[in-house]
Amino acid sequence: MTTAKQSPWSALNHKAFRWLWLASIASNIGTWMHEVGAGWLMTSLSASPLNVALVQVAGSAPMFFLALPAGALADIVDKRRYLLGVQLWMAIVAMTLALLTLSGLMSVMLLLLLTLGMGVGTALMMPAWSALTPELVGKRDLQSAISLTSLGVNVARALGPAIAGVLVSLSGPWATFGLNALSFFAVIAVLVSWKREPTTSVFPAERFFGAMRMGWRYSRSSVPLQAVLVRAAAFFVGASAGMSLLPLIVRGELQGSAADFGLMLGSVGIGAVVGAILLPRLREKRSSDALVATSSVIYALVLFALASLRTLYALIPVMLVSGAAWIAVLSSLQLAAQTSVPSWVRARALSVYILVFFGSMAAGGALWGLVASRSSINIALLSAGAVLLLGILLTTRFRLPVTDADDLAPSLHWPTPVLSDDQDQEHGPVMVTLEYDIAPERVAAFRQAMLEVRGMRQRNGSYSWGLMQDSENPRLWQEFFFDESWLEHLRHHHRVTRAEQRIEAAVRQHQTDGIAVQIRHLISPALDKRGL
Repeated sequence: MTTAKQSPWSALNHKAFRWLWLASIASNIGTWMHEVGAGWLMTSLSASPLNVALVQVAGSAPMFFLALPAGALADIVDKRRYLLGVQLWMAIVAMTLALLTLSGLMSVMLLLLLTLGMGVGTALMMPAWSALTPELVGKRDLQSAISLTSLGVNVARALGPAIAGVLVSLSGPWATFGLNALSFFAVIAVLVSWKREPTTSVFPAERFFGAMRMGWRYSRSSVPLQAVLVRAAAFFVGASAGMSLLPLIVRGELQGSAADFGLMLGSVGIGAVVGAILLPRLREKRSSDALVATSSVIYALVLFALASLRTLYALIPVMLVSGAAWIAVLSSLQLAAQTSVPSWVRARALSVYILVFFGSMAAGGALWGLVASRSSINIALLSAGAVLLLGILLTTRFRLPVTDADDLAPSLHWPTPVLSDDQDQEHGPVMVTLEYDIAPERVAAFRQAMLEVRGMRQRNGSYSWGLMQDSENPRLWQEFFFDESWLEHLRHHHRVTRAEQRIEAAVRQHQTDGIAVQIRHLISPALDKRGL
């Protein structure tokens, strides 16, 4: 059978994905043109390394505050209409940047504020866009789609800076902002023409704040997702120094032009494209953990080279290597994040991953910009490389997940509980109790297995969980957990996966033969004004 690795282009057979992929390449080209234009414009407005680094911070920081709300929105509203609104906002901000720069009214503060506005749009867009991919191609072509998405990003990374370098040299940064605005209109046109099939659900949509809480509980309780988040933070905090300080290296240390800056970024993009093409073969020979660790070491060496080499043409091969290492890490982490979570919470879980990614980039950019301001660019780069190597050593025990898509499918093996006609589904909380009869010699194994059950309940929405032993009958154990309402408990039923069904089965192996597990549902009654 042909796999996604053997057929990396198979996702393009899906028409909607193909057109949105092409539109996203145009948008990403515009985004990279904006990066070059904004970075270069800031070096014209201010010679402060901190201000230059703050351009990256302004573009990345909104993710830290908006990623989880954006993920919650993406999971509960129509993604197509939502993305249309966000793309329109980003087009307006980009056009404002172009007009103010062309008219000579741009200042350091205005540039940072408008870059912040672009960052807000990116923060609102990315969780929905990432979660849309499995819907467009299905699980069979998901790895192909993720690889193509990464390839498209880095094709844009190769073309965008090169085009921007020429435009800045010929016309100034305003042209890069204007073309970026046009790229957003290209995405809007594709989204308008896409006839998305409406999704149906037996339940009403989750409420916004409730959806945010569920996303946070899931992320806090999912060990596979947490491993991805830790590995992401360990890499991006140190690796952020390369991109955030690159404008200063080219303009200040190398005395280069905007075209030279575009050439450097274009080299990064070309290296990333080559890396993306080679990744399927590398994944056949090395695990994701080994690939991320090796690429992290290579990127640390890139930072050391940036600190020591001061010839443009000597740095071009270094930037090619940096692009390949960057895409190897980014693609591996993104694939692990996409495939380790079920569909009902995918946008929220990915928003937490995006939050960590951009938060690490923003914190790292500010940190290394401050170090460069108070000491030197070389010391900042050497320190970042050392932090990157230290991160590899500290995160070896966090293994990236390898999850079968079938394991994340809903098991639907819980029988639907009965609610009397006089009860409101919105009432709560709901307390569910399960009584087990466990022989003394099996208690230790039972309690160990229940640790997995606790994580399962919390991932699927329970806000409290406990395990108690009867004081009179030591064989009797009672598990209890709380859901916020009867409706949330019904959603809980539909969230349990096939992998979690096996967790339950492992616990019930310790149940005494011939005695059924007793399950009860208790719901808090509606109270009158006296609280009775």
